[in-house]
Amino acid sequence: MQQNMCSVAEVEKLIHDGHVLLVAGEEGLLSKLPAGKWLGGTIPYFVAPGQGGTVSQEQVFVTDLSALAASVTVAVYDQNTLGKVYTDAEGSGLSFIIVPAASPAHASFALNAPNYKDFGCRPLIGWVSGVHLNDLGKVTPKVFDGTTGTLYAQEAVVMHVTLSAGKSVDVGIVNLFEQGDGDILTFTADGFVTTDVMVNGVKENFADYITRNQLDTKLPLVADYYGALVNISFQSVEPGGEVKLYAPVFSGIRYKLARPVSNYAEAFGAQLLKNSPNSKSLAFSCNCIPNYLY
Repeated sequence: MQQNMCSVAEVEKLIHDGHVLLVAGEEGLLSKLPAGKWLGGTIPYFVAPGQGGTVSQEQVFVTDLSALAASVTVAVYDQNTLGKVYTDAEGSGLSFIIVPAASPAHASFALNAPNYKDFGCRPLIGWVSGVHLNDLGKVTPKVFDGTTGTLYAQEAVVMHVTLSAGKSVDVGIVNLFEQGDGDILTFTADGFVTTDVMVNGVKENFADYITRNQLDTKLPLVADYYGALVNISFQSVEPGGEVKLYAPVFSGIRYKLARPVSNYAEAFGAQLLKNSPNSKSLAFSCNCIPNYLY
C-alpha cells in the first residue's frame, strides 16, 4: 500500500507494526491514533484510489512511506524558526511538511520561503491542513506530531526522512492551467487578502473588477514564478471590499486569469500522465482544495 483510505483500526495496526505514515483526516479521528512514526494533518477531502473525489468523516487517507524511509525525525517550527527547515534537512533525502491553514507559520512559509537559507536544495513537499468548508472560521486546522501525539494549531510540523539504500526522489507540480488572454494584473503588496489591483497599470478595487467583468473565480490567477506556472486560487470575493485567496500574491509579479478548461477532469488526467507516465513510481501526491471542488 502507498496511498489509500483506511479505518482508524487499520491505521492503528500499521503504526503498531512500525510503518512510517502520513495521515490526513478529521481531528477527532487523528486524535484516536497511538504514538508512532507518523505525521498527520486535518482535512476531510480526498482524491482516493478507485473512488475519485470523496469527503469522509469516518476514514482517513494514508500514505505509507515505509519502503522509502530508512529512518525519520520529526521537528516542530514556529513562524520564527521555519527558516531553518532546509538546513535542518541536511543528510536526509526528503522532507514532508504540514502547515495549519491561516496560521502564523502558514503566512511565514507562503510569503518568505524563497528567502530561506538553502531554499529548494532538498526535496520538501506537503500540504496545508484544513477543515470542512462549512467549518471555515469555526474550527481551527491542526497538525499532529505522531511521534509524541501532540497537536499544533500555529506551528508547522516536518518529518525529515533518510531514504533507504538505492532510493532517490523527485518532486514535481501537475498544473493544467495556463495564462489566459485577459488583462495583466499586478499588486502593490504581498498577501492572502487584497483590496486593490493594478489592471494594466490602472488601480481598481479588485472585488469590483471581478464582479463588473463577471470573472469566473473557479479559474485561478496564474503567474510565471521563475519558470514554473503557479496558481493562486480564489477563496471569497466581498463586493466593494476584500478578495481572499488560498495562496498569497506577490508585488512585482504579473498575473492573468487562467484560460478556461473545457473538461477539467480530462485535462487534469492528461497533465498527470504527461508529468508522471510511470504511476508505479509515485510515492506521494496531494491536491489543492479547488481541484477537489471542481
